Amino acid sequence: MMQSGLIGEGMPTHRTTFRRVDGPVELAEGADELKVRLEGTAANGAQVTKILTFKRGSYLVDVAWEIVNQGDKPLTTHAYYQLQRDSVAPEGEAKMVSTFTGPAVYTESDKYQKVSFGDIADAKAKFAKKADNGWLAMVQHYFVSALVPTDKVQHEYYMRKADGADIYQAGVIVPVAEIAPGAKGETSISLYAGPQEQARLKKVAPGLDLVVDYGWLTIVAAPIFWALQAIHGVVGNWGWAIVVLTIMIKAVFFPLSAASYKSMAKMRVLTPRLTQLKERYGDDKQRLNQEMMKLYQTEKVNPLGGCLPIVVQIPVFIALYWVLLGAVEMRGAPWILWIHDLAAPDPFFILPILMMASMFIQTKLNPTPPDPIQAKIMMFMPLVFGVMFFWFPAGLVLYWVVNNVLSIAQQWQITRMIERGGKAANDAKA
Repeated sequence: MMQSGLIGEGMPTHRTTFRRVDGPVELAEGADELKVRLEGTAANGAQVTKILTFKRGSYLVDVAWEIVNQGDKPLTTHAYYQLQRDSVAPEGEAKMVSTFTGPAVYTESDKYQKVSFGDIADAKAKFAKKADNGWLAMVQHYFVSALVPTDKVQHEYYMRKADGADIYQAGVIVPVAEIAPGAKGETSISLYAGPQEQARLKKVAPGLDLVVDYGWLTIVAAPIFWALQAIHGVVGNWGWAIVVLTIMIKAVFFPLSAASYKSMAKMRVLTPRLTQLKERYGDDKQRLNQEMMKLYQTEKVNPLGGCLPIVVQIPVFIALYWVLLGAVEMRGAPWILWIHDLAAPDPFFILPILMMASMFIQTKLNPTPPDPIQAKIMMFMPLVFGVMFFWFPAGLVLYWVVNNVLSIAQQWQITRMIERGGKAANDAKA
């Protein structure tokens, strides 16, 4: 909720009743904007008008004040504009990894600052409070309301919790130049209330696109989203754009993935021999470790070789995860057949089931852990992750399914080659 009023003795606030001036309330055919005028009289006799200007094809609303000083003394006042909401996250957030909900401030000097409702309630909130630039916003998943001062004057940002209620207010106070008797004063601000479409947000104000928050992975996530948009421009479908992007990322990391799978395939070949060593030296841990290291050196196998290449790729995959989670473009976007909204869970759980199946196949391709308990845990992992993904957006699950299928194909081919080579070497030794 956006509220606005004037500060000063006898001046109207957001609780004041205004009268709408007769005029159109719908955008006329061929018109580009609609102005709605609300008039009121201040207790000090000033004539006050609030003007809301709506623009065709835009989520921007200009909120302006006109103040006519009908007194015999100069009039000094300030205009305030505030966004109000409770601290409850949007419906569905608890079923996935939560995105940020709350106020945020941006200034040229302090850049983007998010503020939690808890810090506001505890009076611990730290943010830029005065500047002649920037904006203030109330952020939630997919959507944002932002107040953008249009005048290059020093203004004040504030945040507070309403007394006795789970209601929070974040706003900006803008000074109005002194109004001489009989003169008119004006001030205005821009309100953006709409989806977090980055192309739109960049045009509204510098830094406003940062409300699409990828955290510390922004440097990686931003180019990934740019690539996803470019692919969508070609294929015309966000679902297929996810598929193509996943294939491209998989291709970029092909050498690293190949190194990882080769290491795991070699470990898979050595698994029977490692089991024999454990049976032989199970009571002597030191001797067991020595024999295992000797075996690794003889066969030129690095037991950590399968992990290190994967670790390098983790930031990219996490960044892609957050891109798909935060992109409002996925909201209401269909893919094929039963998937009508990539931002909503699969209604028939087909993609999560496919993901569980792909993870199970991957587990079978990996070397079996020597520890029986660890082996059982690895077998249960696909089920655990699959159930979690039942409530994840379909676009995210689609990414994981495609990535897993590509990984299975690559891992199966490499494992088959290594096992053939290992069998040939054993036959030659025999």
